[in-house]
Amino acid sequence: MLSRPQSLETPRIGGKLAFFIFVLTLLAFVIESQLTQYVQTTLRYRQPFFIFYLVHSAFAIIFPIHLLYLITTTKYSATSILEGLGIAISSHLSSREASSTLRFPYAKFLRLILAMTLGITVPALLWFAAVSLAPVSDVTAIWNTNAFFAYLISVKLFKLEWESRRLFAVLLATLGVIVVVYGGSTSLGDDTASVTGSGFVSMRSFKPSAPLVGNLLTLIASFGYGLYQVLYKIYVALPSDPEVTSDILYERILDEQTDVGHYNVPNEVTADHSLFPPPFGLHPNLLTSAVGFTTLILLWMPIPILNATGAETFRLPPNGMTVLTIGGIALSGVVFNAGFMILLGIWGPIITSVGNLLTIVLVLISDVIFGSGLDALTVCSLLGCGVIVIAFGVLAYDMFKTRA
Repeated sequence: MLSRPQSLETPRIGGKLAFFIFVLTLLAFVIESQLTQYVQTTLRYRQPFFIFYLVHSAFAIIFPIHLLYLITTTKYSATSILEGLGIAISSHLSSREASSTLRFPYAKFLRLILAMTLGITVPALLWFAAVSLAPVSDVTAIWNTNAFFAYLISVKLFKLEWESRRLFAVLLATLGVIVVVYGGSTSLGDDTASVTGSGFVSMRSFKPSAPLVGNLLTLIASFGYGLYQVLYKIYVALPSDPEVTSDILYERILDEQTDVGHYNVPNEVTADHSLFPPPFGLHPNLLTSAVGFTTLILLWMPIPILNATGAETFRLPPNGMTVLTIGGIALSGVVFNAGFMILLGIWGPIITSVGNLLTIVLVLISDVIFGSGLDALTVCSLLGCGVIVIAFGVLAYDMFKTRA
């Protein structure tokens, strides 16, 4: 097994870099949620599919930025970085039988990107539609129940044994979500939207047009995203990712598929001039960019169809504020999805999903600061958020304990 240069070691699961990415991802999701509702309610630019198309097409910039960063901050050239990444992907997607040559599996890689695009697109479209129908706090809460679905799917799909501590934490987090959603924390105020000095819209500042439909759409999206996370971790993440090499849950699943923590690189394939294994985060960022590029070249096609049928009459943003807000949604969406994909490799879907439940806490805080003030706080909202924090703490303790 070829080793990574010491200066580019993968960060520890509980390291500062992982924590920084986690915090950045949480903040990006909250900003994306608030700005998406703001543009569709206060600015009255309700083009959910077109906004989705722009935001997800923006993913294409992630990999070039990461590659440029590596070229300018390390001694490696673009060629050596790309060659090492190509070797890792070829090894991961190839059969276990070694051959004298390791050719890049273009067909398999293309199928993988198309499958990932579908797996990301369907839940995201449902989310973009739901956020204009239901309160953003409800959508945020229900969306993040994908932690429960991720764990349920992991156990059922691969016939694993239930782990009591993880099950308790996931159920506790789900209970916290239920308390937040149905405990009165999203009661509505005025029917008209109000713009605050920060540009955010209060979670209570508009009357949702169809909250039940929005909540149901979000529930379906949450299940689909939970399934996507599990399948990504099992079939897409590289074998050198920390979670794969250290978590017995995935070790058991991957045991029959590949040598956990090792690459299937034939002896004849040399990587003396290549950066191998790839630097931290480069592989998921490549995949995220590929999904963005696929979205850009394929998913414009429904726009004229939606316009012709009247399902979403196409119109360009009417003013500069709308353009800037959509740009903010795109930028925060890029940060969130890049960070989330990286965290899937570091922590796995269960811990990452429960961690993202902390966005509920941040959305509540943002509403207190930028929206309704202390009126946004209720006993149930505080209780539900507290339960979610405790649940994440249990999983974090379990993660650090098992990897100590």
